[in-house]
Amino acid sequence: MKPLQLPRHVLQVGLLLSPVFSLVAQQKPAAIPPADSTVTTLSVDARLVNLPVVVRDKKNALVQNLTKADFTLQVDGHPQTIRYFDIDSNLPLTLGLLVDNSLSQRDVIDEERTASSTFLDQMLTTPKDQAFVIQFAHQTELLQDLTNSRPKLQAALKEIDTPSPNSRSTSDTDDSTDDSSNNRSGHRGRTGAGTTLYDANFLASDELMAKQKGRKALIILSDGVDSGSKETLVKSIEGAQRADTIIYAIYFKGQEHQDRNASQRGGRSGGGYPGGGGIGFPGGRGGGYPGGGGGSPRGGGTSGGNSGSRSQVDGKKILERMAQETGGRLFEVSNKQTVAQIYTQIAEELRSQYRLGFTPDQATAADGYHQIDLALHSSSQKNLAIQTRDGYYTGK
Repeated sequence: MKPLQLPRHVLQVGLLLSPVFSLVAQQKPAAIPPADSTVTTLSVDARLVNLPVVVRDKKNALVQNLTKADFTLQVDGHPQTIRYFDIDSNLPLTLGLLVDNSLSQRDVIDEERTASSTFLDQMLTTPKDQAFVIQFAHQTELLQDLTNSRPKLQAALKEIDTPSPNSRSTSDTDDSTDDSSNNRSGHRGRTGAGTTLYDANFLASDELMAKQKGRKALIILSDGVDSGSKETLVKSIEGAQRADTIIYAIYFKGQEHQDRNASQRGGRSGGGYPGGGGIGFPGGRGGGYPGGGGGSPRGGGTSGGNSGSRSQVDGKKILERMAQETGGRLFEVSNKQTVAQIYTQIAEELRSQYRLGFTPDQATAADGYHQIDLALHSSSQKNLAIQTRDGYYTGK
């Protein structure tokens, strides 16, 4: 049987058309987007919100045997599904030390420096763990940028010192000093007329912590009094919340406060806050925070808070608020509790955190501040205390 032979003109046509068919085969038509593509875009924008959580019993001991089923979560009153739950002690840790080096802290600087050195050695255990050091008084200064180098961090701690009693910042005579000055590590510094606590916390959160992943905590060593920042207390706390950063505050009253309190024992200057009132946390956070009224984003306060007299401000309550609204705790240096002992407790908490993750639903993903309500299911757990942040921000 003879093989099939096509006429020559058919072969010629076939040869001419074969490149065309090849080209068409390579050029696939563009996919037509589905009609509900806008919905897909919105779902991509939803981010996982992480909650670092510490649970303690009535004896203040850490509780580490809970499961995801033990917790209920609501945001703005809407129940949320907890999608992620673990104790992430192995996640990278980023620490920031914010040390008040104003004259009121001169009696505790050496103790803080030594304890901070030991604390960093204990906490930076993997190559991905890192820390930075900031000192603040008349100005906020980044002594050491983020690094995992112990020698660099130790060198930065040695630089922390209080100014001479006779020294004055240039900003003491000019409150309009621009905040664009650069410090030795390349990040913005800020100068103010007094102690720039709020600026230091905001810049640490906004410029350093916001870019990091994993576990993040700021340790503030201060008397809690701000008298020169450009940022407000509310904005300072917001910066830490947006950066998913916990604040641990170590309060030292300082010689300046002791001298002032001695002169006020005749009954003057009672509560310390303009307007008086107590601190009041969930359910009644109010009571005269400078610049706050209620102070938090849901409190409807004003934006002041850094222009009052130091004698009118209760720095301990300021630090307590900064810590509790971000999921941390306040500690006070005393004869019974040294800085080193406080650092030991902070280290235990950072190693014992539960991490809960959830994706906000449509009702709780709108731009703005969202209130978190985390609770335990069982009535048998009613004596357990939950420590976590009050809320989170979405959008700009």
